[in-house]
Amino acid sequence: MNSQTFLNWMDGRWVAGATVVANRNPSDTDDLIGHYAQATSAQVQGAIGAAVIAQPVWAATGLEKRHDVLRAIGDELIARSQELGRELSREEGKTLAEGVGEVYRSGQFFHYFAAEVLRQLGGKADSVRPGVEIDIQREPLGVIGVITPWNFPMATASWKIAPALAFGNAVLFKPANLTPGSAWALTEIISRQALPAGTFNLLMGDGASVGNALAASRSVNGISFTGSVDTGRRIAAVAAPNLIKLQMEMGSKNALVVLDDADIDLAVECAFQGAYSGTGQKCTASSRLIVTHAVHRTFVERLTAKLRSVKVGRALDDGVQMGPVVDGRQLDQNLQYIEIGKREGARLVIGGEHLTQPERAYCMSPALFDEGRNDMQLNRDEVFGPIACVIPVRDYDEALTVSNDTEFGLTAGVVTQSLRHATHFRRHAQAGCVMVNLPTAGTDYHVPFGGRKSSSYGPREQGPNAAEFYTTLKTSYTRA
Repeated sequence: MNSQTFLNWMDGRWVAGATVVANRNPSDTDDLIGHYAQATSAQVQGAIGAAVIAQPVWAATGLEKRHDVLRAIGDELIARSQELGRELSREEGKTLAEGVGEVYRSGQFFHYFAAEVLRQLGGKADSVRPGVEIDIQREPLGVIGVITPWNFPMATASWKIAPALAFGNAVLFKPANLTPGSAWALTEIISRQALPAGTFNLLMGDGASVGNALAASRSVNGISFTGSVDTGRRIAAVAAPNLIKLQMEMGSKNALVVLDDADIDLAVECAFQGAYSGTGQKCTASSRLIVTHAVHRTFVERLTAKLRSVKVGRALDDGVQMGPVVDGRQLDQNLQYIEIGKREGARLVIGGEHLTQPERAYCMSPALFDEGRNDMQLNRDEVFGPIACVIPVRDYDEALTVSNDTEFGLTAGVVTQSLRHATHFRRHAQAGCVMVNLPTAGTDYHVPFGGRKSSSYGPREQGPNAAEFYTTLKTSYTRA
């Protein structure tokens, strides 16, 4: 990508906006990736109208053709994962390996839901009334607004767009303005497929205009959103009068529990991958490390040594293990939480500094606090950065209580060699995804994903459960 203007895709054509936003590399803010068009209110309404017209045409398209479209998108994403992964890392700041992996995984989402196109099977039931037959089938929900965050700019979009198209819906895609390049690259691939004009639309712009317009429209049948709790609540409030179906993945404050019998090397690796991969900018990140007294000191010493060896720098440089945070505002927020943690009495063991780089970069050293309490603001708020806090506890029972003591419930993990504790934790952790001897960050694409409490609202994402959101059930009765 060079420093050109990238347009929105609406009703089967590329469309300029009234304004543009600059997309800059967080590893080097002098590196201008490009300018990205911002959709006007009139353009958003026009795209909604085009989607309403296109959706029944796409829904009536034969299953094999719909399968082939999704399969082709997945094929191209996987074939170009090195190229597109580099551009993703350039604009978002995650390491090259993570960027390439995200694009490859995005292709797998399209492959999975291409197969689901051919598995759309209905059901039959016997009626309680003689001579009556019952058929049960799923139909497309209609027009779907897809609103995605900046931290997984291609994967999150793909795991929403792929099932929406697979089940015969039209899509209005509003990506985060911080990472529009990945959204545009995905759209460019989709634009070359045999979709009726208006079936898929890219609407770049800010949430206050584009996102609210989608949520407020009576012509939009569903909104699939990933982002903050506050934004999710605003979307729900705007959508409520029209009774729009909602699927929302929001905040988290995930815990990794380390018990007395844990393999400490494994625990350290799980904590490092869970809390610091992706520069800690994952909704599944384990920012609360709940450790029993017997292994507390050893765990902190070994994790500190691990963090001391981490190479932080430009995302595309060889050997870099942690790239920059996404922008200056996120960096400032992270550094504020470092000060908050100190004031609250947590002990900063290592890191938490803005690192000076040869280029202008938003880099900080990975931070580890110790001697934390679960009631600290540091351990209540979703920080969304490379910051974790160790909370010492007496035993398993206290660890489970502390783990569940949060308004969120996305992921939770435990490191233990005890089958009894592992089984009990799986059953009693108040989270949608539970990990045993694994990092809290890292899920598969063919099974349900989502959380509890303030982390999620509505049907689960991914896997066969995606049909619960992107389709609606119809029950038909026939007298023979």
